[in-house]
Amino acid sequence: MKKPSLIVSLVPVFLLVTIIFSCVRIFGDQVTAGPSQFTLLLVAIIAFAIARLSYGLTWSGAEESMLSHLKNTYPSILILIAIGALTGSWMSSGIIPSMIYYALKVIHPAIFLPLAFVISSIISLVTGSSWSTIGTFGVALLGAGQIIGLSTPWLAGAIISGAYFGDKMSPLSDTTNLASSFCGVPLFTHIRYMLINTAPVFIICLVIYSIAGFRIPTENTIDIQAQLTALKSTFNISAWLLLIPVITILLVIKKVSPFVTLFLSAIAGAVAAVLFQPQICHEIASGKLAAVITMISTHVSIETGDELLNNLTSTNGMAGMLNTVWLILCVIAYAGVMTASGMIHVITENLLKLMRNTLSTIASTLGTCIFFNMTLGDQYMAIILPGNMFSESYKKQGFAPELLSRTIEESATVTSVLIPWNTCGVAQSTVLNVATLTYLPYCFFNLITPVFSLFAAAIGYKIRKLTN
Repeated sequence: MKKPSLIVSLVPVFLLVTIIFSCVRIFGDQVTAGPSQFTLLLVAIIAFAIARLSYGLTWSGAEESMLSHLKNTYPSILILIAIGALTGSWMSSGIIPSMIYYALKVIHPAIFLPLAFVISSIISLVTGSSWSTIGTFGVALLGAGQIIGLSTPWLAGAIISGAYFGDKMSPLSDTTNLASSFCGVPLFTHIRYMLINTAPVFIICLVIYSIAGFRIPTENTIDIQAQLTALKSTFNISAWLLLIPVITILLVIKKVSPFVTLFLSAIAGAVAAVLFQPQICHEIASGKLAAVITMISTHVSIETGDELLNNLTSTNGMAGMLNTVWLILCVIAYAGVMTASGMIHVITENLLKLMRNTLSTIASTLGTCIFFNMTLGDQYMAIILPGNMFSESYKKQGFAPELLSRTIEESATVTSVLIPWNTCGVAQSTVLNVATLTYLPYCFFNLITPVFSLFAAAIGYKIRKLTN
């Protein structure tokens, strides 16, 4: 097949970004409830038409590429569905309400925001998974913070920032292992080198969230004690319920499949609901089995006598993730056509030409990873492709391979959650029920990390070279 030109290759990208941002202005928070999906399929068809008429791409070739992307993304879809099941059962069983209750009893509102950042960082560092952290402890922290009256975008930003710090630095993280392996860097060499840039960014974020915690006024004037009373009168609050999250963390540490871990944890939550919350099960359905299946699979609304708590305890189970799965499938269709047509390859080839010195090399790598996050909608592709593409260029310029692996993590991993149609952005906005563009300005770790990486390159700070 004939290779497309750079201008032609950029047409679908320009169309996607233009239409998506137009949809954001028209539909606001509902942009991922249909408009984004339509846009992705529309641009995929336009890209295919261009490639078909000008370069001879066949539909079977495009489908083959889509299936390849689906194979890489399918585990994430299963994890999403498992998170939906877990959130439903953990809420109805009283696990999340118990976590919220004890958090409200112990944590002072002024330090809640920085603590949310630190707690999310620790849990994600231990488990190696931002998705599991946000889907479990993140949901509880968000709920507790909302009861206190803290700003939801600030809360979501702190939770996501902490979760992605751990995802980036944990030796158990799939993205950390992926970046190091594709760049040919020993895992702990990669982690130690990342720490040089990550530690200052972590401290900066902690300062920002600490200042915000003390200075930003809470929006809630309701007595927290009333919320605690409502929680305790609705659920049987018990510290024993917290054993299930602890066991979940241990399973993740033992490297049990994320889907298996989350789904087993969802079932454990459902069993706990039958044992600890019989009154909730009766409210959900007439029989225990029916209640268990309902809380895991579909919408559940629990009456607490408090409007704020009613909203917090309302869940949609696995069904609540279907809109997200729909978006991911449309992203796969678009990414498949862009890859099969060769348009992505042409764009990256031209980016390689910009790599002439340290700053331009780092800037090009950062820009490429962010570009892949935007155009392919998947952080794994944004890690793998630059790792393959740029390794030779870095070697020719005398840079150590850990500089490439670090730069990839400082862009591909952390920015994926900031893009509304990326699988990470879709997943976290769905789990937290906060639109991507709403929490984006407050995800300081994700925003500052690539900027700091560029700054370090500009001043030549700790730029590691190959040793003879």
